[in-house]
Amino acid sequence: MANRDQVAGMIDHTLLKPEATYDDVRALIEEANAIGAYSVCISPSMLPLPEDVDLGELRLAVVCGFPSGAVAPAVKAAEAALAVASGADEVDMVVNIGLVKEHDWDGVALDIASVRDAIPYAVLKVIIESAALTDEEIVKVCEIAHEVDADFVKTSTGFHPAGGASVHAVELMKRTVGDELEVKASGGIRDGKFAAELIAAGATRLGLSASRAVLDTLA
Repeated sequence: MANRDQVAGMIDHTLLKPEATYDDVRALIEEANAIGAYSVCISPSMLPLPEDVDLGELRLAVVCGFPSGAVAPAVKAAEAALAVASGADEVDMVVNIGLVKEHDWDGVALDIASVRDAIPYAVLKVIIESAALTDEEIVKVCEIAHEVDADFVKTSTGFHPAGGASVHAVELMKRTVGDELEVKASGGIRDGKFAAELIAAGATRLGLSASRAVLDTLA
């Protein structure tokens, strides 16, 4: 089982509440540094960060097309490009779930590739909302993400009523992408036991908002 420090180093400490303020972001960054998180993940409207905000060693991630994914590819691409130009190191984009459910695989590929092409040097994570998909759909979206050179596939936004991460979804995603892409688990991770199960299933990054509470349940 992963220990506290190992889990902390996998965390994207996340704040995506619509009512979040710059003071909330400052507090998020301070806490992320204190617990040894890998990065912070915030809304793109928070960029560029104020000059008095010190990320330290943290990476900076933002979401794109969030939370529905129902945004034109060109708009997602522009949003991602602006975020990276404003300081983001990583972009967590939401795939168009409607296209996935329609099995419009060319449309899904265009959706992801548009963002990839717009941010060629940034880390791209593709949020697939695994709880809303069949196993076959999960596999297909992961295969497409691989084909268009994404860096991660990610389970969930944490906002979809179907739910968040599951061990089954992470196992399936990892089996599909192998070592070519990484897997980020997010949504509904509220204790260390579940976090450890997701890591054992193949997750290499965790999206958490209650990061300290999760870590406090680990040795």
